[in-house]
Amino acid sequence: MTQKHNLTRISYLWGVLLAFLASLLLLVSLQAVSAKETTSDKKNAQTRQYRKALPGYTYHFPQDHASHPAFKTEWWYYTGHLQGDNGTQYGYELTFFRVGTGITPVKKSQWSLDTVYLAHFAVSDIRGQQFYSKEIWGRPGLKRAGARVDRYEVWNHQWRIKQFKDGRMLLQAHMPEASLSLTLSSQKPPTVHGRDGVSQKADCVGCASHYYSMTRMESVGTLRLKGQTAQSIKGITWMDHEFGSNQLTSQQTGWDWFSVQLDNNQELMLYQLRQKQGAQKQEVIDPNSSGTFIDASGKAVHLTHDDFRIRVLSHWKSAKTQANYPSQWQVEIPKLNLTLDITPLLADQELSFDRGTQAVGRPAYWEGACRVQAHYLNTGKTLSGKVLNGKAYVELTGYARPLNGAF
Repeated sequence: MTQKHNLTRISYLWGVLLAFLASLLLLVSLQAVSAKETTSDKKNAQTRQYRKALPGYTYHFPQDHASHPAFKTEWWYYTGHLQGDNGTQYGYELTFFRVGTGITPVKKSQWSLDTVYLAHFAVSDIRGQQFYSKEIWGRPGLKRAGARVDRYEVWNHQWRIKQFKDGRMLLQAHMPEASLSLTLSSQKPPTVHGRDGVSQKADCVGCASHYYSMTRMESVGTLRLKGQTAQSIKGITWMDHEFGSNQLTSQQTGWDWFSVQLDNNQELMLYQLRQKQGAQKQEVIDPNSSGTFIDASGKAVHLTHDDFRIRVLSHWKSAKTQANYPSQWQVEIPKLNLTLDITPLLADQELSFDRGTQAVGRPAYWEGACRVQAHYLNTGKTLSGKVLNGKAYVELTGYARPLNGAF
C-alpha cells in the first residue's frame, strides 16, 4: 500500500472518529438538558394526588375508550388470533401503557416527566414456532407518545390505535420482524367487570380498577413477517381497557389472567392474584381474584374466587430469565358446569426485553396464544355431545420477578 493510500485511510478514520465524537457530545448535551429539566421539575414540582377507583363509577361509551389522566395507571390491551389466506395461524398482542409519575411541574417543558408511555408488540408465528416482541417508550414532549381525552386515540412513536366515527378501530404496529395493520369491529357491547363499576384487586380502599372488555372483535387486515410479502389476515381480537391508581399491595406478587373465546360465541375472563402470606411467605391465591362469563347474547355473569378452580398441569422454564411458568391448565367452573382445558400453541411466548430488564425493575412476563377444549364438568363429555373448541390468551406476571405493588 502506498504512502498516499495510507494518508487517505488515516484521514478517513480521523473523519469517522471526529464524527463519532461530535455525535457523542451532542447526545451528552441533550441528556444534560433533560437531566437539568427533570431536576428542575422535581425542585419546582407539586406532588400529584391521583383519583382512586371506587364503587359507583358509571361508564359512558365510546367516551370511556379515551384516556383518564386523573388515574395514575391506564392500559389498552389487544390480543388476538389471526389466520392468513393459506391457513397459517398467528397470535398477536399490542398494548399501550400510560403511567403517571406523581410529579406535576410548575413550568412544563418538552422534557417534563409527569407521564410516561410505553407499549409492547408481539407476534406468535404458530406454524414457524417463532415469537417476536418489541418494547418502546415515549413521553408527551415532542408529541412522540400520548393519549387523547376527547376521543379514542393512543399512540407511541409510529404505533397507534384510533377509533372511527362508525365505531371501528384501527390498530397499527411494526418491528423489524413483523408489521401489523388491523381494522376491528366489535360484535358485542362492552362488558364491565367486577361489581358496582370496580374490579377489586385487594382489600384496601381504592386497590381496584375500572375494567371493561370488548370480548369479540372481528379483525381484518395485513401482516408482514420479515423476509415475506404482506399477507391478508382475519380473525378475532379481545380488547381490555383498565384504569386505576395503586391496584396491588406489596404482598401481591403477580397474577394469572385468562381470556377465552369459545366457538359458540361465548367468552370468559378470569384473573387469579397471587400473594405471599405468613411467616414462611407461602404463595397463596388472593380471595379478590374473580372473573366474568359472557353468554352469546352479551349478558355478563360475575364470578367470584369461589366460583372457579385453576389447576396447573405442566410448566415451562425460560432460558432467558430462568422463570418457571405454568404452561397448561384445567379450569373448572361448577357454577356453569364447565371445564376448560387450555394449552399454549407455542411454549416460548415470554416478553423480556434484553439485558438489564431485571436490574432496572422492568418485569418480564409470559403472554401467549392458546387453544381451548370445553366439556361438561367431571363427565368427560363435550358440550352438546360434540367437541367445543375455542381460543385463549393467557398472561402470567410475577414469575421472573415479583411485582410487589408495582401497579
